[in-house]
Amino acid sequence: MAAGPIELVIFDCDGVLVDSEPISLAVLVEALDSAGVSMDEDEAADRFLGKSLKSMSDILHEDFGLAIDDHFLENMRKSLYLRFRTELQPIGGVRVAIQGLPVPFCVASSSQPERIRLSLAVTGLLDQFEPNIFSASMVQRGKPAPDLFLHACAEMGIAPSACVVIEDSPAGVMAAKAAGMRVFAFAGGSHARSERHRQSLSRLQPDVLFDDMGDLLQFVRKEQPTGT
Repeated sequence: MAAGPIELVIFDCDGVLVDSEPISLAVLVEALDSAGVSMDEDEAADRFLGKSLKSMSDILHEDFGLAIDDHFLENMRKSLYLRFRTELQPIGGVRVAIQGLPVPFCVASSSQPERIRLSLAVTGLLDQFEPNIFSASMVQRGKPAPDLFLHACAEMGIAPSACVVIEDSPAGVMAAKAAGMRVFAFAGGSHARSERHRQSLSRLQPDVLFDDMGDLLQFVRKEQPTGT
């Protein structure tokens, strides 16, 4: 795995910057039920957490014979965005953590660019990241493939070995490892506090597993040269 000082912090968005996953999973389960696919939120999390829209569509088609069309996506998007605008909150302590970072940072998310920017705008974080916002729609393969993280570090001009990814999902942890990056697994979102979820992250052996965003700075600084 990567060694040496960290030069770039790459944040996932959902479940890392914003506490969106419980809302997203509830909306997805409701949309699937209306399309004739019965699934509870635990199963939805196991199958789709951290994955791109294309990956989710492929799974639904292969496992359930459900072909997602524009009508399905538009209805789900409207419901999700309405709830985001009224319910979405930032992860506790994340703004302070971001502002204290001693190195550049960006966001790389499986969500569509429109959704990423809405999430960050609603929670008051957009100004911290713009224009360094990268989406799985910009690459061929979504997580757990490494494409998105490799795209982000290339755009930021930093070698993969000098990056650390902050992720909440097993798919994201796998993607970061496949990219040759360090990965700090965050288990502080509302959806990630169960022992079951922590174990799913721990089995992938992230460099750090933590649940308080206030601890992020010490983990980053620990891998910086003395005096940084």
